[in-house]
This record gives sequence, C-alpha cells and structure tokens, in this order.
Amino acid sequence: MKKVMVIFGTRPEAIKMCPVVKALEKKLNIEVITCVSGQHREMLQQVLDVFKVTPKYNLDIMKDKQDLFHITSSILLKMKDVIEKEKPDLILVHGDTSTTFASALAAFYLNVPVGHVEAGLRTNDIYSPFPEEFNRRGVSIVARYNFAPTQLAKENLLKENVDEKTIYITGNTAIDALKTTCNIKVESPIFDWIGNSKMILLTAHRRENWGEPLENIFHAVDELTKMYPEIKVVYPVHMNPRVRDSANRILGNNEQVLLVDPLDPLYFHALIARSHFVLTDSGGIQEEAPSLHKPVLVLRDVTERPEGIDAGTLRLVGTNKTVILNAAIELMENKNSIYDKMANAINPYGDGFASDRIADIIDEAFSK
Repeated sequence: MKKVMVIFGTRPEAIKMCPVVKALEKKLNIEVITCVSGQHREMLQQVLDVFKVTPKYNLDIMKDKQDLFHITSSILLKMKDVIEKEKPDLILVHGDTSTTFASALAAFYLNVPVGHVEAGLRTNDIYSPFPEEFNRRGVSIVARYNFAPTQLAKENLLKENVDEKTIYITGNTAIDALKTTCNIKVESPIFDWIGNSKMILLTAHRRENWGEPLENIFHAVDELTKMYPEIKVVYPVHMNPRVRDSANRILGNNEQVLLVDPLDPLYFHALIARSHFVLTDSGGIQEEAPSLHKPVLVLRDVTERPEGIDAGTLRLVGTNKTVILNAAIELMENKNSIYDKMANAINPYGDGFASDRIADIIDEAFSK
C-alpha cells in the first residue's frame, strides 16, 4: 500500500483538490492522507463539508493579520513533523499558494517526491500575481510529477527545461468540481434578492490589487449600477480586513450591491450559473465561469491563464475604472455581439475528468 499525502490550505485549492482526493480514494493500492494548513479557516471548511473530505491533519496556522513570513515559516516547520511521522511515498500540492510552496519545500528537504496539480501556469512577471508566480515556479523546480492543465502550460514548463517525461496534460480539476456542485439544487435569500434582475457576480481580493486598484474596481461597480438601475451585483467579500474595509466604505450603502461573506462552492457555483457575467481577479473563476457559458472580465493586467483570452472566454480589463466600465457596458449592450461570442466560446480548460487522469497516472507509476 502506497501513501499519497494531499496538502492544501485555501478555499480555491480545496475546490480543486477535493475531486483529486476522491479519485485517489478509489484506487485499491493507495492510502490517501489529507492535510490542510489552515491558511484559510471558515472558507476552507465550507468546501470540505460539500465534498465530504475529512483531513487527518490540520496545521491550524491561521492567525489575525497573518503575513507571508508567518504563513510560510509555520507551514514549513509543521509539515516537517507530519511528513516524518507519515512517511508518504508522494506529496501532492496544488497551484501557487504559500501552502503549496512551503509544503513542496518541506517535501524536498525530506526527499519525498512532489506532484504538482495545475503545473505550468505563468505570467512571466515574478511580481504578478504576488507571491503566486514565484510560488508556482519554485514548485516546478522540485516536482517529480507535473500535472499541466493545458498544452500551453506544458510548453511553459518545457521552456524552463523541465523534463518532458515528468509532464502530463490532464485538464483542470476545477471543471471536475462543477460536476459535484452544479448537480445539487440550492436555495438562498440571495436568489430572492436578485429576483429577475440581471446579476453581475464580483470577486476581488488579490494582494496586488489592495489599495487604489481595489478602490478603482469598487468605484467602477458603483458607477455601473447608477447607469443600469435594472442590474444587481453580488459580491462575496474576502475575509481580509483590508478588502472588507474598502468594500464597505465604497459599496456598503449601494442598494444594488449585496455584500455577503464568502460562500461555499454549492452556492458560489450556483451564483456563477445565475449571473449575467463575472467581474473577477480570481484564478479559478476564469476556468469555472466559461464552463457555465458566462463571460469573464478579468480585473488584472496579466493572467496566467492566457488560453481563455485566446479562446475568447476571458477579457483582461485591469483595474482602471474607465476600462472596466467600458468593457462592462459592451457586455450589457452586447455591442458587436461581444456577449454572445464570449458566452458561446469553447472553454479550453478541460472536460471534467482531470482528477481521474491524475489518479490513474499516480496509480500506474506506483505499479512499476
């Protein structure tokens, strides 16, 4: 019996890794050990409950106003004890978080092979997104298995001289998660509040957008609601105080904007499906929303998911208020059929079977 330790710490990671946990649990010769860092707490538990995943370990590192030094050092030290106790044959991490980087570093220090889910995404700007671009590059250096979601992600790895034999194109596990969440009917007062209005879903929280860029986004949303009295905006606000303070100050008194706490994936994915379009600086939503035929305006200057730009499912608008407004108006008015083109473009991120492919690859490798 081989041991695979799956490690994640944030809500987005959990959404993408829980399907992998479930796929691995189907393999008879694999023991799955799930470990969460606690980089997120309440938001993480929501996802675990939906997918019925119970971690064996919770590092519980989260504290008020935590910074990157605390997160990284705490995870590195605590993972040492967990890895030495369990002696896994493989450690699986996801994407680009501080949990991912610190866990992969701990595994490397203890000479345990690392598998990287969602490997090969790049903006080629080490400071954008920060610190995620550095994290994902660092993990690629030590990973024994690179599970790339797309051909472009594989090509990015090859340009960095990653051994092609370690790279597997699998699709993105975010699409797998939708098969679970979107098949469950949910009811919420949020949907009653939306009524028959056109709803725009907003998510904005990235570290590099804190301060003036985030305020520009909120002012653009505020002005958009004044231009279109028939629209409503739902914004699940990140728990970070810097994000919440700005959101409450600029949007808190706008009757067309509903500020809510972060939602579990059942409700959040239902909101994507109910939306007219999405405004986001998130990564995962750039993959999820196109699967539900929703145009996405990306509130960033660069994205590590250029496949969506090329496919026409995403559009980069940055954090300039005027640019955001003009792009949103085009979607509202469907100028030059832009809404129809974006909504009907083919999602390049997968078919919903990425987790099964990853589990099969690991199972086959253990059988050799």
